[in-house]
Amino acid sequence: MIPRSEFALFRDRHDAGQRLAQKLLQYKDTKNTMVIALPRGGVVVGYDISLALRLPLDVLITRKLRTPSNLELAMGALAETGYRHMNEDGIREYRVNKAELDEEVLCQESEIRRRIQRYRDGRALPSLKGQTVILVDDGIATGATFYASLGALLKAETAKIVAAVTVAPPRVLAELKMLVDEVVVLHRAEWFFGIGQFYEQFPQVEDEEVITCLEEV
Repeated sequence: MIPRSEFALFRDRHDAGQRLAQKLLQYKDTKNTMVIALPRGGVVVGYDISLALRLPLDVLITRKLRTPSNLELAMGALAETGYRHMNEDGIREYRVNKAELDEEVLCQESEIRRRIQRYRDGRALPSLKGQTVILVDDGIATGATFYASLGALLKAETAKIVAAVTVAPPRVLAELKMLVDEVVVLHRAEWFFGIGQFYEQFPQVEDEEVITCLEEV
């Protein structure tokens, strides 16, 4: 039997963001600190955190690299900085060859460029050197895109990284604690079928909503 606590815990992404913000109040109005959210759903969560903490909000565009024989399965992820996080076990298990990997990387690079143009009018990610970064997503399942984003931030010489997520499996949280300075999570989920199971409302977030969130903070 699945515990009741493994069903919907949040009304929507805004509710989750407001709850996460309450756990991050020590960062309110702090200098050299910003909220970096993962599009698309993470931006809605990050929007409410940014408002509550009075911190700037930006996006780090990271894309899942899909396994050719199972597009829902991540064989890795690619950040806009070029940093890659790869699932070597999955690549071997599904016998992904170099040509298939290269083709998927090119596909996601194209989508990353499109989103940079849409979300930031083509400007580059601001310098994060010496910054405290609160990295936000609306939940973590396998963690591929989040790990790629973390790798990109570590390369950017940030001063401190705070991982702020609504829900994640214990295994992923244990790994995150070894990679970042602080982990803030609302719920640890043993039973994990999809992030949407923890939200009463979990609609697809479109580009227009991401842009609105970025423009209003």
